[in-house]
Amino acid sequence: MSDTDTKFETEMNRGFLQVLVLVVLEEAMYGYMMLRKFEQLGYKVEESTLYPLLRRLEKYELVESKWDVSADRPKKFYEISEKGRRIRQKLLKIWQQQDFILKNLSQEDI
Repeated sequence: MSDTDTKFETEMNRGFLQVLVLVVLEEAMYGYMMLRKFEQLGYKVEESTLYPLLRRLEKYELVESKWDVSADRPKKFYEISEKGRRIRQKLLKIWQQQDFILKNLSQEDI
């Protein structure tokens, strides 16, 4: 894969991962749980990609976090906020429109 291919793939995955995180966080999860869930779905995400994204989503108030210190190792749980739900709804609508357009293109056009 060329550098150009890699850059475009990275850019596309970045947007997809943002939506994916907002969808999966309807249920509170900590980072490692998310990584395992994505892996089970066949989507590999590096910790070095996920945690900065979670911090960014929290900064924009799209997710909220709480520490659980009841176990031996404290864990930071993330969950989507109301603002995040509104944004998620808009992003999913955009994705559905884009998916519709792509599916309706003939194979010759791709």
